[in-house]
Amino acid sequence: MPAHSSFDYAIVRVVPRVERGECFNAGVIVFCRARRFLAARVALDAQRLAALAPWLVPAELERHLGLIPLICAGDPAGGPIALLPLPERFHWLVAPRSAMIQPSPVHTGVGASPAAALDELFARLVLPAAAAG
Repeated sequence: MPAHSSFDYAIVRVVPRVERGECFNAGVIVFCRARRFLAARVALDAQRLAALAPWLVPAELERHLGLIPLICAGDPAGGPIALLPLPERFHWLVAPRSAMIQPSPVHTGVGASPAAALDELFARLVLPAAAAG
């Protein structure tokens, strides 16, 4: 059985109108320093977006959300932030901001696999209840 490691995670939220503070979850970022792991999963729920902001174009938000996993992976397509060291990428991604895409506060967990934790958190916190099973 693999040893357990602590990890940090943040929920990626879409806040269509920052002044109203209404939001919904659209992704999860997980960082485990001990395992040199940084990854994210994102998915935009078009129905939730349409309910809160019918004037927004989902493809545009999906493009911006899609940069998060690229930055985590260190993919140059993620821009200059993707080229930073792993911890700096995580801290940049989870820095508080007043924008349409925002991270939650950082939370901590412990588990044998940060990849499994990412899958479980994504299913529990982002996917609609029917899809999460």
